[in-house]
Amino acid sequence: MTYIMCLFLSGLVLGLIAVASNPSPYFAALGLVVVAGMGCGVLIGHGGSFLSLVLFLIYLGGMLVVFAYSAALAAEPYPEAWGSPAVMLSMVIYVLGVVLVCVYLWGEWYEFSWVPADDVGEFFVFRGDVGGVALMYSFGGGMLMVSAWVLLLTLFVVLELTRGLSRGAVRAV
Repeated sequence: MTYIMCLFLSGLVLGLIAVASNPSPYFAALGLVVVAGMGCGVLIGHGGSFLSLVLFLIYLGGMLVVFAYSAALAAEPYPEAWGSPAVMLSMVIYVLGVVLVCVYLWGEWYEFSWVPADDVGEFFVFRGDVGGVALMYSFGGGMLMVSAWVLLLTLFVVLELTRGLSRGAVRAV
C-alpha cells in the first residue's frame, strides 16, 4: 500500500509541475485531469472511496467548462508543448525545487501516519466517507444546491462566450 501511495503522490507532484510549467491551456488541462486522478487516488488510499469518486466526477465536469473556455480564448495555431525548450527549462526548475524541499525535509517525513480513517476507531458503524456524505446532504444541502446552480450558470456563460460568428462578449479580443 505504501508503494501505491508513493506512486499516487509522485504522480500528483509531477502533474502539478506539468500544469505550472506549461503556458498552453490544451496541455495544462490534460495535466489538471492527471492531477485530479492522482489526488482521488490519494483519497482512496486514505479510505475515502465515495468522496474521491464524487470529487473526480465534479472536477471533470468543471474541467470541461474550463477547457472549453480556455480553448476558445487561446486561438494559437501552434501551442507550446512539453518538449519545447522554454517549457522544459521551467519543468527542470520546478523539479529541482521539489527535490530541494524533499532533501530539506527528509528527516521528518516518517512522523506522519498513512493510516486510513476507518482504522483509527475500533467500533465504527459507518465508513468515514459515507458518514461525511450523510452530513453533506443533511446540513450542507443548501450549499450543494448553490454549487450546482453556480456550475450550471458557469456552463451557460462559457457557451455564450464561445458562441461563433463573433456574437460573444470576448470574441473581439
